[in-house]
Amino acid sequence: MDFTLTAEQKQIRDMVAEFVDEEVKPRAAEIDETDEFPADLVEEMGQLGLMGMPFPEEYGGAGLDYHSYAIGLEEISRGSGGLGTIVAAHTSLAGNMLYEFGNEDQKQTYLTPVNEGTDIGAFALSEPGAGSDVPAMETTAVKDGDEYVVNGGKLWISNGSVADTVILFAKTDPDAGNKGISSFVVRPEEDDGFIVEGTEHKLGDKGCPTAELRFDDMRIPKDRLLGDEGDGFIHALKTLNGGRITIAARSVGIARAALDDAVKYAGEREQFDQPIGDFQAIKHKLADMDTKVQAAKLLMHKAADLKMRDETFIKEAAQAKLYASEISREVANEGIQIHGGYGYTKDFAAERYYRDAKLNEIYEGTSEILRNTIGDWVQK
Repeated sequence: MDFTLTAEQKQIRDMVAEFVDEEVKPRAAEIDETDEFPADLVEEMGQLGLMGMPFPEEYGGAGLDYHSYAIGLEEISRGSGGLGTIVAAHTSLAGNMLYEFGNEDQKQTYLTPVNEGTDIGAFALSEPGAGSDVPAMETTAVKDGDEYVVNGGKLWISNGSVADTVILFAKTDPDAGNKGISSFVVRPEEDDGFIVEGTEHKLGDKGCPTAELRFDDMRIPKDRLLGDEGDGFIHALKTLNGGRITIAARSVGIARAALDDAVKYAGEREQFDQPIGDFQAIKHKLADMDTKVQAAKLLMHKAADLKMRDETFIKEAAQAKLYASEISREVANEGIQIHGGYGYTKDFAAERYYRDAKLNEIYEGTSEILRNTIGDWVQK
């Protein structure tokens, strides 16, 4: 296996890193403090081609391979965990649903502006009683002539309050279990009955609005159905498998930021007439942190490679997401420890990395669900 980045991959990495260092990192503390959606940064990322990285140019995308996309998202998340979630939910979830399961008209109409970043995408799957247990969802879509009438609600929807295009999952046949779930394209500005109930006040992931949505007799045209009725559950599983690679990328980015800051602080902070980085206890912490980051990157790229080869990558994506999410929290925790008392204050970014890292273990498949998935594949 060749681990050398191609010239294009290096170019993407360097371009995104420059954008992050110049535009995102100086704003990261402000975004975290205000929890406001950074619309100007998202617009700039659209202009740079970062909102549709893995999709073909014919649909407004950048035409990049999945390695490049993971590298780009890693860099964005290094600057801001919230911005990383905005891009991941927009691209890996909403964009991928349109690209994989939309017909040509749907791709031209909805995917192109999503890839160009002029429209923001969201993925509305979870409900108060249906998180990991997707078939327990209660949102329904009843066909009425040339329309579907949708009633119900969704919870924990990243980008939900700012999205122009929402991929919605609802039951078209409540008695058919997972085979009765279908997926639709919803346009909040056009579809009466789409209601944003509010957004969550979260531990971290600031800047990315996590919304509660409600649908009251919301009517959507039947040509907004993705695929056929009953395909929604399979659509969701396939999309989440790919999305786990990008959550691994977000995890790696946050862990890298925590490591970089810890290395810098350890070289500057002096105790007992020497930098604390010279003490073996700190040196060993940094060694373990870096080793974990490098291992997580390898798992991430292994899963991306299989996806690009169109081979089965369910176990590998689950392993990448599981390991990367857990080490991001561990590395961020050690970053706080190395900063000592300062790490527990908002004077340094160390505490923000920890808050942002924790989410990686929860969304797009909890660590417990991922272990079940991995265990099932190991025993096949």
